[in-house]
Amino acid sequence: TADISDRENLQCHWIEIENVPEIWQRLAAVGLQTTEACGDCPRGMLGSPVAGEALDEVLDASPALDEIIRRYIGKPEYANLPRKYKTAVSGLQDVAHEVNDVSFIGVIHPDHGPGLDLWVGGGLSTNPMLAQRVGVWVPLDEVPDVWEAVTAIFRDYGYRRLRSKARMKFLIKDWGVAKFREVLETEYLKRPLIDGPAPEPVKHPIDHVGVQRLKNGRNAVGVAPIAGRVSGTILSAVADLMERVGSDRARFTAYQKLIILDVPDDKLEEFLAGLEALGLPSRPSHWRKNLMACSGIEFCKLSFAETRGRAQHLVPELERRLEDVNSQLDVPITVNINGCPNSCARIQVADIGFKGQMVDDGHGGSIEGFQVHLGGSLGADSGFGRKLRQHKVTSEELGDYIDRVVRNFIKHRNEGERFAQWVVRADEADLR
Repeated sequence: TADISDRENLQCHWIEIENVPEIWQRLAAVGLQTTEACGDCPRGMLGSPVAGEALDEVLDASPALDEIIRRYIGKPEYANLPRKYKTAVSGLQDVAHEVNDVSFIGVIHPDHGPGLDLWVGGGLSTNPMLAQRVGVWVPLDEVPDVWEAVTAIFRDYGYRRLRSKARMKFLIKDWGVAKFREVLETEYLKRPLIDGPAPEPVKHPIDHVGVQRLKNGRNAVGVAPIAGRVSGTILSAVADLMERVGSDRARFTAYQKLIILDVPDDKLEEFLAGLEALGLPSRPSHWRKNLMACSGIEFCKLSFAETRGRAQHLVPELERRLEDVNSQLDVPITVNINGCPNSCARIQVADIGFKGQMVDDGHGGSIEGFQVHLGGSLGADSGFGRKLRQHKVTSEELGDYIDRVVRNFIKHRNEGERFAQWVVRADEADLR
């Protein structure tokens, strides 16, 4: 199998050990590597999958991201941090910047023009915290220097002695952004930064699913494999389709989606039909588009529950069960499924989040199930929503539960109200 992660990575499973060296060589030949993919170091960095080509981007941030990687990845002084360290740099709000340790997001300064807004201290797991704005506007060419300074602060001041409190978010929580900015400017950069405006929050995170026009006059096609699950066979077939229409660029997104760039107008319908035949629709159902899942018990020793595999059956079930009301869901409802508390699939910021755990089977034993999180979101309503006491479902009850709570939402919502907004005021009985 091959799974697209929500870190814009590809996870390859069931490969034979004797093939690993050649696989690494082939990946490296196209710019993919496993360097610092794990450990207490800067993990794989997120950038916009349509950087440099999106018509609505504030700027192309990829030169800054490339320079950060060139200068600092693999350098000993930044390879032994207190804990994992996640980065996002984008001219669009398409990288879940609110849950990264450090992010630079495109924004236009009224006096200085396009640049990037600095965010620090995001992360989920068992102590979820949203990143905070430092309140500075950073020119594109200064982003690598500022990234280095932020990283050095984490390296020098992060809480190494207590691993459970070693992420950047705990330092930011204790210091506050005012002290962090002061240390950043006075001890590390040795100069003041420019005050900057906040980017306008989006109503729903940008996932790039569908067809969008690019700056070069061609098209990007974003498709939604269920919970990011594909295969070597499918990816090879996609490559054949790309070659047929003259495209040689493909990207992953922070929402487990696949995007193919540079599809010409005269080959677009042929290309879309080819993807559809592979089970990769560019016009997916609401549930297929807005569901994510972590690796789950199939491939992760920390997981209590099956997630990606279960999603393959859950999505068709929701499409069928909610067929009579799907057209009424003008505002997307996100469903994120995680096998453990670590929240690799970002359960606390989903409309409906499921955290895997063993639950009471009613007969003195325990079975696979999930704790329910409701009303979380990124963008305009960023927050962790609402968690009800002892609110759990078994794995077999997922479809029943989603069906029930979605119908309650449709019945009781106000006009234009998003699910996350409704959850805050909803009666507890309507959420169970």
